[in-house]
Amino acid sequence: MNKKNKKKTVLGIILGVVLLVIGALVTIPVLVMNSLVNMHVDFEEVWTAEEFGIEAEHFFVTTEDGLKISAYEVPVENPKAVIICMSGIHNPSATAFFGHARLFRENQYATILFDMRAHGESEGDMICLGYKEYLDVKAIVKHIEEDPAYQDIPVVVFGVSMGGTTAINAMGEIPGIDGLISISAFSAWEDVFYELMAYQSPVFLAKIVRPFVPLVTALKYKVNIWKIKPVKEIQKLGNRHALIMHTKGDTQVPFTSFERIMRYAPSHVQTFVREGDMHFMTENFAEPEKDTEYAATILGFLARQTGFAPKKK
Repeated sequence: MNKKNKKKTVLGIILGVVLLVIGALVTIPVLVMNSLVNMHVDFEEVWTAEEFGIEAEHFFVTTEDGLKISAYEVPVENPKAVIICMSGIHNPSATAFFGHARLFRENQYATILFDMRAHGESEGDMICLGYKEYLDVKAIVKHIEEDPAYQDIPVVVFGVSMGGTTAINAMGEIPGIDGLISISAFSAWEDVFYELMAYQSPVFLAKIVRPFVPLVTALKYKVNIWKIKPVKEIQKLGNRHALIMHTKGDTQVPFTSFERIMRYAPSHVQTFVREGDMHFMTENFAEPEKDTEYAATILGFLARQTGFAPKKK
């Protein structure tokens, strides 16, 4: 074999090794993401409005991309606002918000709680990490805007975990939303992917894999993931109101996500931070009135916002 052929062989081997390494690095986020999102979540436990001493109407809306979304409405007469509630990536069912709906009802707020795509009775077979779930919120907002009972009434989105991420993304993408309450949202999918991987594997490996996460995500969902993420969407808040909540010891979505979101948030955004590891912010999520500080924070936020006065026609 002459020198020229030897050089080609060596270069071929190097290129093959490089491609093999890249393939391995791409495979990690593919396998991890597929195990998390390629599914429809059928909840083992759901709640009824009657268990909380209230009544709710079950209905469906259809998204722009053709999915039917299951929702429940807890109305009140002459509502001060209507609050849209959504839960996390795998649990619990949105019906866990019936306790919040009762609290809101007692304070003259209507509630619509819904299961995002690929959850419960909603259609879909892939969880989209907030990149497409804002379309579910958009369908709910359209339903509200078409309901005579909610004409000129402010709309507030309220989400936990991936629901919190979706709430922020929806706030940025949907001008018709007036207020935001977000609990334990991740700042961007690649951020939380990297941080959780770094906890469970060598940091150097997590750093090497991290640049491939956005690429895999963009190819999987076929959306502009660099635009639709909380650190970008929170910048579109304008003069609308927001309350961002997180616990410092959260092991599911590290507190650094909260810090990143707040780095980009307008200065008027309010925060509520607690010590400990409570991903849902309170140990009494189903009965929020039992956590007086938590309940008072949310109700105080709603009550103080002059932007929640009736809209002008």
